Order: sequence, then C-alpha cells, then structure tokens
Amino acid sequence: MSYFVTLQPATIEEKIANAPDESYQIGLAIGSYLPFVVLIIIAYIMYYRAKNNKPKD
Repeated sequence: MSYFVTLQPATIEEKIANAPDESYQIGLAIGSYLPFVVLIIIAYIMYYRAKNNKPKD
C-alpha cells in the first residue's frame, strides 16, 4: 500500500493550494469524491438485490 501512495504525484491539498481558479477546485472535489459515491451506490444495489432474492422452490 505504501508503494502505491508514493507513486501518486501530489495530494489533493497541494492541488487545491495551487489551483488557478475556483472552477478547478470544484472539479477537483467532484473528481475526488465521485468514485467513492459510485462505489457506494453499486454496493447498495448489490445488497438490495441480494436481500430481495427469493430462493426458487
């Protein structure tokens, strides 16, 4: 895991500090959180389908 972290070029805080304008900061925030939101939605859909899956007799 630490090897992967060292490959990342910059942290989000550095990018926001060096941002040219407000729209870049907004885009950076959306791009940072969107993958996590999508994964949470996919996990919830999978959970919901598994919960409501009735065994066929």
